[in-house]
Amino acid sequence: MAAPECSRCKASLGAHHLILIVALCSVLVASSTVSGTEEALITSSSTPSPSSSRPAPAPQHSRSGDLTAETASTAAETERQPLSLEQELDAARSAIRRAVRRRGDPGNVTSSAKSWFDDGVEYALLASVYRNPAGFHRSYTEMEKRFRVYVYEEGEPPILHEGPCKNIYTIEGRFIEQLELMAPSPPQGRGHGDGGAVGGGVRTSDPARAHAFFLPFSVSQMVKFAYRPDCKDMSIVQALAADYVRVVASRHPYWNRSAGADHFMLSCHDWGPYASRGHPELYANGIRALCNANTSEGFRPGKDVSVPEIYLYDGDMPRQLLEPAPGPASRPLLAFFAGGRHGHVRDLLLRHWKGRDPDVFPVYEHAHARGGAGDELDYYGYMRRARFCLCPSGYEVASPRVVEAIHAECVPVIVSDGYALPFADVLRWEAFSVAVPVADIPRLREVLERIPAAEVERLRRGVRLVKRHFMLHQPPERLDMFHMILHSVWLRRLNFRLDR
Repeated sequence: MAAPECSRCKASLGAHHLILIVALCSVLVASSTVSGTEEALITSSSTPSPSSSRPAPAPQHSRSGDLTAETASTAAETERQPLSLEQELDAARSAIRRAVRRRGDPGNVTSSAKSWFDDGVEYALLASVYRNPAGFHRSYTEMEKRFRVYVYEEGEPPILHEGPCKNIYTIEGRFIEQLELMAPSPPQGRGHGDGGAVGGGVRTSDPARAHAFFLPFSVSQMVKFAYRPDCKDMSIVQALAADYVRVVASRHPYWNRSAGADHFMLSCHDWGPYASRGHPELYANGIRALCNANTSEGFRPGKDVSVPEIYLYDGDMPRQLLEPAPGPASRPLLAFFAGGRHGHVRDLLLRHWKGRDPDVFPVYEHAHARGGAGDELDYYGYMRRARFCLCPSGYEVASPRVVEAIHAECVPVIVSDGYALPFADVLRWEAFSVAVPVADIPRLREVLERIPAAEVERLRRGVRLVKRHFMLHQPPERLDMFHMILHSVWLRRLNFRLDR
């Protein structure tokens, strides 16, 4: 189906610091800061600790000696009073912990996989591709059941509530559009679970029941409509982002309550990180969902979200990438790349490998349109005939070639330094891609030729397994790119606790 044009208290971050980047890999038992019997997950050392952190108060329990009566009384009280936002999230955190502890139980993983994957998927494959299959399954289903996002209504298109849908920044426009197209759940929910993704969408019309708040500005649209190339002054982009934050902070209590820590933005434009620096709290505390996820430029994987870059020229997935992918026997090329000389990484790649062996290792310098009629180069055809697809960084670290390679079931070769890969808190990229440091570009062919055929096929099986996570659908489908981005935001929201 053709895709339509785009439609129009400072937080005390509690010690219940559930970091799912670690949670989906391992669970460590530690003394709890929430109750005397609960286990806590240990945060990653690479994750910045929120400021102003202090333990949440321990819950009060009845002094009744009858445990059964106490439990019944608590349940009855819960029926009468809706859970607070953090009580809802505490329930999710506990459920995820329990699932994470069972990571070594193939039966637990297989039972959850039956509803998600094709019949016959092997536990060994799931365990190699997903950091913790059972933990991911539980986290995702908890998100579907509980997670609610409020989209601020302030502002008008084209800079707000609208974004590009037919260029390299497609995901920016499609995410804004799909989130705003969701019918919001009614205000005054009945308690935990109301308004979750299963029952009609994650969006809520009641900000008091929201776990996260979306800032619906488009950096791409800011650059298009407000930036003046003749002036070379990028500060207008920062000013617009900062102004929007100030507007919502002055009209609603939620930004000031958390210092922005439960708010998120999404940008696929190269200047997205720069725009976020316009407001100190947005940069320091907010969840920044960015395609330009460069750890050397301030991207923090424990707080920020890496977003896949996808280039939809006409708003649809290219026809060639929707066809069944060829098998190993129909892939005579070792590797393939074609693209412009954008940035030092591609310049080094082209200087070493351009035109060296077009029959086996074709590397072309091209300003081309992918897959269109009359192209000099059948770009997607080459991808479908190659075992490896080279995905070097351009001017910035992300490249749409990563998603294109996955769609073509061609093993992505990530040639980059400092790129925080999308969904890496859930997926083991080493199970379906090859990472090559920029310094090893002169040895690139040697590195790929030394990978045995059986290992190449194992990597391709991993590519096929994760392919659904890199697809865009309209409307969105379970486990697709839109929902995986939301899941990444959900994980980061679980990482801190609002202490009211």
